[in-house]
Amino acid sequence: MGTLYITQDDSFIGKTDERLTVRANKQTLLDVPLIKVEGVVVLGRATVSPAVVIELLERKIALSFLTATGRYLGRLEPELTKNIFVRSAQWKAIAPSEAALHLVRGFVRGKLKNYRNALLRGQREFPVQLQTAITQIEQAIAPIDTTGAIDSLRGLEGSGSAAYFGSFNALIRAEGFQFTTRNRRPPTDPVNALLSLGYALLRHDVQSAVNLVGFDPYLGYLHTERYGRPSLALDLMEEFRPIVVDAIVLGGLNRRVLSPQHFVTEPLSGAVSLTPEGLRTFLRLYEQKKQSKFKHPVLQTQCTYQEAFEIQARLMAKYLMGETDKYPPLVLK
Repeated sequence: MGTLYITQDDSFIGKTDERLTVRANKQTLLDVPLIKVEGVVVLGRATVSPAVVIELLERKIALSFLTATGRYLGRLEPELTKNIFVRSAQWKAIAPSEAALHLVRGFVRGKLKNYRNALLRGQREFPVQLQTAITQIEQAIAPIDTTGAIDSLRGLEGSGSAAYFGSFNALIRAEGFQFTTRNRRPPTDPVNALLSLGYALLRHDVQSAVNLVGFDPYLGYLHTERYGRPSLALDLMEEFRPIVVDAIVLGGLNRRVLSPQHFVTEPLSGAVSLTPEGLRTFLRLYEQKKQSKFKHPVLQTQCTYQEAFEIQARLMAKYLMGETDKYPPLVLK
């Protein structure tokens, strides 16, 4: 089953024997075996029974809380793994070490190459001219290996991202949807609402993988240290943003699975969010994407995107512990 998403406000999440139950308005909405649950995400308000809290912690299943519009609030974390050696290697590599520089190069290279490949694919499939943005991204990729400062790499990442999102609207072929610029907190158009929600869900999954491997999620390299921010999870997210969330958003819009009727606008703030039906549709698309398979370019084996989160975290651990010479970001064509 994968991740369990609770979208009904004022739901009660309980446990009966080895099953997780979700009830609202005196009706049972979900009744699933705990053995099939890999994560739980609550969108909106819900009550979680003490028995469920204990069970999730014992099974090392993360429970994340988001607002109904997809803004991340926090999560219940199982105990970190006992692999102190991974965390020790992570802390020893704190910037400005050569290991930190190498990882940041990998994160930025993976993200920008996936951005470039997304635009190349769009240019092949549809009569749109994206060469200017593709060239700008390639110009940001070219100096990565010779750039010796993490701040400069952040600048390359920002330049490539600006070129990508500057052309993002050309990839949308569905009537009623426009994208001009990335905005959030709150998102003020349907496309940004989908991107923000998708990135919040991706954070839940990648942070779970980072914790499972044994890292401290709050010490990153590309993202600077900030109180309460899981910087390492955000680092690892970068290469997955285009190939998971952006792909879901574009696919859902262009195949007309999502329509303008699936969105509502808050009159006072202008915040845009999904209707209950739209939210269920998007969560289904996200879960389907996570469970879809592809050939991992490094391992040369079939894996799901859900498995790839952990694979990339383990490849990062192997590099930091000196078991491999480099960290290979996940790049898909």
